[in-house]
Amino acid sequence: MAGFDIRDMMSDVDEAPGKVWFWDLETAVIDADRCVQCGVCVAACPTDSIGIGEDDLPTLVKMCTGCSLCWDFCPRGGLQYEATWKIQGNAEARTVEGIGHVNESHTARVDPMIEGAQDGGVVSALIIALLENDEIDGALLARESATEPWKGEAFLATTPKEVRECAGSFYNQTLALGHVDFKDHDLPPNPRIVVVGTPCEIEGIKAMQARPWTWGSSQVEAITLTIALLCTKSFNYEKLMLEEIRDKRDVDLNSVGRVDIIRGKLIVQDHEGESIFEEPIRDFHGAALKGCDECADFMGHAADISVGSVGSADGYSSVLIRSEEGLAAFEHVRGKLETRELDKPEALDKLDSLDKKIAFKSLKRSFDPDAPLFIDYEEHLENYEGTDRAPVQHEAVRY
Repeated sequence: MAGFDIRDMMSDVDEAPGKVWFWDLETAVIDADRCVQCGVCVAACPTDSIGIGEDDLPTLVKMCTGCSLCWDFCPRGGLQYEATWKIQGNAEARTVEGIGHVNESHTARVDPMIEGAQDGGVVSALIIALLENDEIDGALLARESATEPWKGEAFLATTPKEVRECAGSFYNQTLALGHVDFKDHDLPPNPRIVVVGTPCEIEGIKAMQARPWTWGSSQVEAITLTIALLCTKSFNYEKLMLEEIRDKRDVDLNSVGRVDIIRGKLIVQDHEGESIFEEPIRDFHGAALKGCDECADFMGHAADISVGSVGSADGYSSVLIRSEEGLAAFEHVRGKLETRELDKPEALDKLDSLDKKIAFKSLKRSFDPDAPLFIDYEEHLENYEGTDRAPVQHEAVRY
């Protein structure tokens, strides 16, 4: 018999008011094709009931207790993600316009360049310097899958050699925060970890750290520095690398030595640095994660440091240092960098404005950096009901 909510099948006990279950998150975000694959729900679950499925989406691996935390901290669900932009420092003094609050901003590159590094190699150089100065115990990065070419997977680098091996960028999400238990690594009892990720991942980290709780196996408290990569959108690996690049453009992925997005173009090069093709990134928007359209955080406002290529000449990185922690970390690499004032801050502002325009059109709720951190589930339903991003309701079957 169809038409029953799954909770009706669990027991005849009245449900406590206000509980939000994983399948509420599933219908409102995952099945509605709005998941941005950040892994925050996996990290937030205090009973380790959420895992990562074969489709690279969060899935329930054991009984949900209805604690609501997966909903609360999801940047497409219960988290008013823009409210995380003012968590650090003096919230009243933090501007969120344009590039936002910065202690320092630079166009920079490492000298000598790190082989395989993206743009100016600043992120790799910074992490290596922190490891060599015993300031951190590891960095959660992305490296290429051993079985799927040009698919990034979460990896904890604990040596400079491993950091160098992770140099470069991948344009799929890795559900990085689904890998912050660190149990399989030889780390000290209270490890100090850097996370390099997309702005949505950093927002989730800052929100969880601002509301400390028992996070199951996840060691959210171990994250002592966050580096956001400037980001307008992430892509589905199968749609971008397999369907668009391999199949439609007949590119052997084993021949690819570099993939980059520069000045609005997707650039694919071979191992000798020769161009295989360059095309406007708009040609690949069908491969992007739909939930990315709702993000107005191109700049990585919640991070300690934001880094990307926009705003600087080719071969350089734009570096935005946003916190005292970020500034202290940067001191360890400053002497190894060639730095100057940002080449084109107006380019950052222009792309930020475009990103916000798309986000404000796609968001079905109000955008308010001064709002409370969490959004009530019922309020979310009211905002999204009847839209192209409405929760997908499944009919349950009684046996």
